[in-house]
Amino acid sequence: MESEQKLKGKNVLITAGAQGIGEAITKHFISAGANVAIHYFSSETIAVQLVKEAQGVGLKAVALQADLTKETEAKTLVEQTVASLGGLDILINNAGSLVARKMLHEMEAEFWQKVMDINLTSMMYVTRAAATHLERNENSSIINLASLAGRKGGHPGSLVYATSKGAILTYTRALSTELGPKGIRVNAVAPGLILGTSFHNTHTTKESAAATTASIPIERAGNADDVARAVLYLASEYDGFITGATLDINGGVYNM
Repeated sequence: MESEQKLKGKNVLITAGAQGIGEAITKHFISAGANVAIHYFSSETIAVQLVKEAQGVGLKAVALQADLTKETEAKTLVEQTVASLGGLDILINNAGSLVARKMLHEMEAEFWQKVMDINLTSMMYVTRAAATHLERNENSSIINLASLAGRKGGHPGSLVYATSKGAILTYTRALSTELGPKGIRVNAVAPGLILGTSFHNTHTTKESAAATTASIPIERAGNADDVARAVLYLASEYDGFITGATLDINGGVYNM
């Protein structure tokens, strides 16, 4: 594809790039000829395998562990990425988690803050550290992973998760305005039901998945590659005109 040709030699950092949607995104960037820094929290084995895959086709690649809710570790992650790859062109903010389902009456302040930190504060830490490197290029790109839950509110028990993902939609719009003059585009993707990932394997029952799938106009659930292709498109348009936008990937079950 012509769009993927634009990614050859680009330096990309993917947070949580060794599991679920993040793993698919990493594989697509490798296939497109990009150098990759693969962040992981606990998925070291897969991260190392992906590095070998990238290096096997002549690309630069590194696996880096970090707890992104810690500001110092997020900053170090970006510094190690730049040192290993020689620069940074594209940032994929993929790290996030629902953690557990809790209703309002069950909500403790500590749990609320934990999910907010994982999904939103960590994104700010990484982006802030990366921005100074991204703006050194003529054109750079950031893609944030939001969620259909940020549009609709999610299923019961996802109050704080949905709230954090909704905030990412606004964060994306605000950041695109701030970083646009520096040559950095900022967009988001909002996946719907994406089966075959640890997220839904852990937090979504088979009955719930079946009911949701039945409501999808194209009559199937999504998969990680559906999301990865959309992310790659936004990244390949690093010199394009799309910024501040959110691309919904949900099979038509919800649209704005």
